[in-house]
Amino acid sequence: MITVLSFYKLKKIKKLKSLKNILFEKVNYLSIKGLIILSPEGINGTLAGSINNINTIKKILVKNLNISKFDIQNKTKSKFIPFLKLKIKIKNEVVPIDEQYNFNKNFKKKYLTPLQWNKFLELKNSKIIDARKPFEYEVGTFKKAINPNTNNFRDFKNYLSTVNKDEKLGMFCTGGIRCEKASNYLYKNGFKNIYMLKGGIINYFNKIKPKKSKWKGECFVFDNRVTIKKDASPGTYGICNGCRMPISAKEMKSSKYKIGLSCPKCYDKLSDDQIKRFTMRHNQIVNSKIKFKFRDKR
Repeated sequence: MITVLSFYKLKKIKKLKSLKNILFEKVNYLSIKGLIILSPEGINGTLAGSINNINTIKKILVKNLNISKFDIQNKTKSKFIPFLKLKIKIKNEVVPIDEQYNFNKNFKKKYLTPLQWNKFLELKNSKIIDARKPFEYEVGTFKKAINPNTNNFRDFKNYLSTVNKDEKLGMFCTGGIRCEKASNYLYKNGFKNIYMLKGGIINYFNKIKPKKSKWKGECFVFDNRVTIKKDASPGTYGICNGCRMPISAKEMKSSKYKIGLSCPKCYDKLSDDQIKRFTMRHNQIVNSKIKFKFRDKR
């Protein structure tokens, strides 16, 4: 069984290129796949490998970042490594909202545990905002949650400017990092009553039993598992190689669905060149699930 670790740490980081080279060598040596984003304001990543190697790289990351622990870390399981390769990218922000993170210690952010979040959802005067993209919202969300209909996280800032400052806001996203940036923007603009689901949806799935869950549907994850269920196990959705949108079991039965190529959303919009490229990409994903033999390097 493969362990998938998602994490982030908001911290001022210097010498990003040097850190990138160090981390790439160490992570790659352990046969770990995934994505790490490095920026002057922190680190955000998801990595997959054996439990031993994940624990090893976690110690290496903490040491090289000179921290005691991540702000948030979530672990889930997968029957295969859900990434094709290892990527480490340097970006201006850990997630793009066109606002540099403000490390003002006077910003007293209010985090809610999954149990507290369940109670918060029941409040009549609370406004619940899904900080993710519309297609993620359609796959699954919390009861009562509002979809801002912003296709780009940068546009999410424009939506937030329309929200009443006196409202009691509850925000959530997949792992928590998007809410960190969004709430930081709101605090800078005079908002006070902002509450965040600590650790995001993944932490909620890990802590709340399905029968007591207030989640509807599944949760989209940015890897080849596509979605996870309320118990954090792999979900039922596939991914369309054409439009890269999640597709349900019902959509897969459509005559417009071609495995590895297209779905009802994009079947009539693909060029010959796209069909060729998408076929190659699909074959790579299939091979990674079937043929990859994981070597646990100690």
